[in-house]
Order: sequence, then structure tokens, then C-alpha cells
Amino acid sequence: MEAFVVGGAVRDELLGLPVKERDWVVVGSSAEEMLRLGYRQVGKDFPVFLHPETGEEYALARTEKSTGPGYHGFSFDVSANVTLEEDLARRDLTINSIARRENGELVDPYGGQTDVESRILRHTSAAFAEDPLRVLRVARFAARFAPLSFTIDPGTKALMQEMTRNGEIDSLRPERVWLETDKALAEPRPDVYFETLRESDALAVVFPEVDALFGVPQPPRWHPEIDTGIHVLLCLKIAAELSDDTAVRFATLTHDLGKATTPADMLPRHTGHERRSVEILESFCERLPVPRRYRDLAIAVARDHGIVHRAAELKPGTILKLIEGSDGIRRPKRFESLLLACEADARGRTGLENADYPQRRRLERSLMAARDIDVGKLAAQAQGAALGALIREHRLAAIAEAL
Repeated sequence: MEAFVVGGAVRDELLGLPVKERDWVVVGSSAEEMLRLGYRQVGKDFPVFLHPETGEEYALARTEKSTGPGYHGFSFDVSANVTLEEDLARRDLTINSIARRENGELVDPYGGQTDVESRILRHTSAAFAEDPLRVLRVARFAARFAPLSFTIDPGTKALMQEMTRNGEIDSLRPERVWLETDKALAEPRPDVYFETLRESDALAVVFPEVDALFGVPQPPRWHPEIDTGIHVLLCLKIAAELSDDTAVRFATLTHDLGKATTPADMLPRHTGHERRSVEILESFCERLPVPRRYRDLAIAVARDHGIVHRAAELKPGTILKLIEGSDGIRRPKRFESLLLACEADARGRTGLENADYPQRRRLERSLMAARDIDVGKLAAQAQGAALGALIREHRLAAIAEAL
């Protein structure tokens, strides 16, 4: 029996990144022996064990084979005869297929160290094609390591395109697609995730609503980048710089979905696209298990971003209606998230990436003023509908003063 640290921990050590957790693979052992040594089994599909002292995960070395087209499960061999090289061969990328012995010696049969140094994302073996989720995983790693200048190997990219053309991506369950996408939204460059999926021809399969935006023109006066798809990816890049909140990033990604259905005779104008965006978003969130928090914020951004952009010309009554429409009095953080996504929209334009966005500050002041009135004091003066009218009167006055 011999144990090796594998995967992300080894990769991140080589990159000089902090290691958050370590996974181990065990060669030459069995489930029975692991249990005798005090490990606790947690894996259902294949034997994974928790170390009795550290709690780290130890998996028996295994080989796997797809049992059907697309992703319909795998059969596993976890016998003591499975070698470390065989276990590493089934992993997705060479940079994730490096092992380290307990004495620090690296085992790297597939050239992962070289690819780490060259900043290349390359599939480890032909087994890559057996799991279509790996197309999304590579896109996610591209989003994670884009700041380190990683690129995808041309052969790997060609394989991803072939998997899409063969219909492999079609077999992915919505839950798996969303789980991988939610992780990608948390990466430093989530825009690279969607860009990579598009380059792999997979975006049209998993996110047709987003893919449909590419090639749709916008007025050059307001959008120097013209293409709506390019605009949305620029917005997402800015959103990632403004906020770590994945709900803000999702709302930014989906705020302009309605522009894909603008009538051809109206282009490049997009009158009424906000309403159409909300309709498409509702369908999008039914198709995928999008969390309610994401959905509610995204709908608010899709519906109201045009109004937010005109904040300088809005009267106190319109501002209060905007705040109330997003439940900003009770949920100020959601209103602030709405403003962040709107700022990302405004700055997600070629040449305007560093532009100031005073609308956000103006509406934040308005929200603070509206929330700061003493409702308890007003309740001593009126009740029922009269109290509601009095509260509104004071909120409007507070907003007017704040502006």
C-alpha cells in the first residue's frame, strides 16, 4: 500500500498558489484494508475514505470505463492491481494528473509539469472524450487560470469541438450543467468560461439564450463593440472585478437576453428588450436549477437596468418606485447588487471599461435616505393607509434632500 497526493494540490503547489485541501490516491490496497486501518468510507459510486486523524480524502486507485454514449455512468475497477499511472490516465488534464509521494517526489507520466510551466491546458488521454462534462470543466479551468495566461491546447480544443458535434454535450443533465457553471461564475474570469464554450461550439447547446446574442448588432453610438454577445462578455468581466457575488455575475450575464429576439426591422435599436429579457430569463431559470436568489436579482436587473442608467434625470417618486420594485427597503443588499450589475453593464463597452458610474452613488444615497426615516415615530401619528401615505411622503422628502 502506498499513498500519493494527487490533483489540484500538486498543481497549485507548482503554480505557487495556496493549497486549500489535499486529495490522496491509494495504490495496492483494498476497501477491507482501509477499514481495518481506521479509515471511514464515504464514497458511494467507488471507495473513498476519510483519514482517521486528518479527515482528508483517500481514494483507491481506479480505472473507469464509460458504460454508454454520453454521460450515463461509468464502471470502475478498484482492485489492488490498478497502478498509479492507470489512475492518473483517467484524469481530465495533464496539470491535474501529477502525483506526489509522501517523500516529496513527483510522479508525472503525462507531462503535467511541462504544461504547468508552459501554461497549457491539455487533455491527459483519450479517456477525456468519455465524459462530456469535461468540456465544461476545461472551460472552467480556463476561467480560473486566465490571469496566469493559460491557454487551451489546440488538440484539446479540437476534441472538445468533436464531442459537441457528436452530441455528447446533449446528454448532460441540467443539474450537472448548472453546478459546473455556478463554480465557473466564481472564478476570476467567468467571461472566459462562456467564451471557451462558444469556441468549442458547446455554448449553443448548454446556453442557447446566451449564444443567440452573438452577431446581434447594437447602436455604435452607445455600444462601440456593436456585437451584443461581445458586450455581455465584457460586462461579465467587469462584474467579476466589481463583486465576488456569483448572483451579481449571473444577473450581468443575462440582463440583455431579450436583444436576441429583437425584430430584424428594428435593429440595431432594441426597444422593449427589457420585457423580453425577463420572459427569456424566466424560461431559462425553469430549464436549469438556478437558485431563487439568482433568479430574482437577474429579473430585477433585466427589467430595470435602463431606468438605473437614467438615474440623473429621475424624480424622487420614480426613484422610490424603483427601490420598492426591487424590495430595496427590506433588502438593501439586493438593491446594491442590482446597482453593481448595472454598473457592469454601463462599463462593459469597448473603451468605457474604466468610465465613472455616478448613477450607482446617486441611487445608493437615495436608498439610504429612504431607509433612514423613523417609521416608529411616524406610527405614533397615523395608522393604516394614512400611515402608509405618511411614510411615503417622508421617504420622498428624504430622497429629494439626499439628491
